[in-house]
Amino acid sequence: MSAVNDVEKVVIIGSGPAAWTAAIYAARANLNPLVFEGALSSANEMIPGGQLMFTTEVENYPGFPEGIDGPKMMDEFRKQALRFDVRIKQENIDKLDLSSRPFRLTGSEGGDATAHAVIIATGASANWLGLDSEKHFRMGGLGVTACATCDGAFPRFRDKPVAVIGGGDSAMEEALFMTKFASKVHIIHRRDKLRASKIMQQRALDHPKVQVEWNSVPLEVLGDDKAGVTGLKLKDTQTSETRELPVSGMFLAIGHTPNTAFLGGQLPTDEKGYLKLADPYRSTTEIDGAFAAGDVVDSVYRQAITAAGMGCKAAIDAERWLGDQGIE
Repeated sequence: MSAVNDVEKVVIIGSGPAAWTAAIYAARANLNPLVFEGALSSANEMIPGGQLMFTTEVENYPGFPEGIDGPKMMDEFRKQALRFDVRIKQENIDKLDLSSRPFRLTGSEGGDATAHAVIIATGASANWLGLDSEKHFRMGGLGVTACATCDGAFPRFRDKPVAVIGGGDSAMEEALFMTKFASKVHIIHRRDKLRASKIMQQRALDHPKVQVEWNSVPLEVLGDDKAGVTGLKLKDTQTSETRELPVSGMFLAIGHTPNTAFLGGQLPTDEKGYLKLADPYRSTTEIDGAFAAGDVVDSVYRQAITAAGMGCKAAIDAERWLGDQGIE
């Protein structure tokens, strides 16, 4: 057990916009925060920088009139945190014990810590199909993405056919959003009926640019490193026949998985697995001293700017809570 003087005032878990914003605010409040940003060689999606590490250009974050590369943006966030002497450990948190205070954190590389307060900003990982070609084309902005709102306006997709994978409300929303830019939007669905709500189905099916490819699953993303995505190889789930569908991009809309496994169910979640906040206007959870921010609690917006705003709230909430506890 750490000595009292070794207990951190606040530990931040994560390294996306929410985590770095929380770190900057906490550091400027003289809380001397420690950030566990994740392992550089992580085998899962919880890599340092989060989902923006898979985004080639961010055009909708204020302050970057010419846009900015996603990994570059996260590097700038990190540098700003370092400017305020934020301490960083490049490892994952395998376990967070919230059963008593100070909280105990177990790092994947032995970097254990105890903390009076924690800010959980571990984000959510997009669900992928698991194809080798899918992984190849989602790196480097070659045409595979899990966020139409983030990437849909890029020239690569304008006035060209694209595909949206999925059959729920999110897929319908992505498809309808892409009708603003694409010449045609193909919804690829493995069944003969959609899971989306009736009103979302109707909106999509009634749109002249939307076409549903029923009973179909992608087998391979086609293209090359120069042209990017040029098509999909589809398999008919009923006949097993295969065909090629010319598209310039593939948008995954088969859900996200919040990165909460290390919590072991200590905090309540909604039906999708996202952490529930005790107060929807703040960052507090049902456990005093534990705060959450960013995509780990947000299944609706999932934007860099909303995550950053939540990180700001979490740091301020943590600062005020620590003050109430007499921990300065």
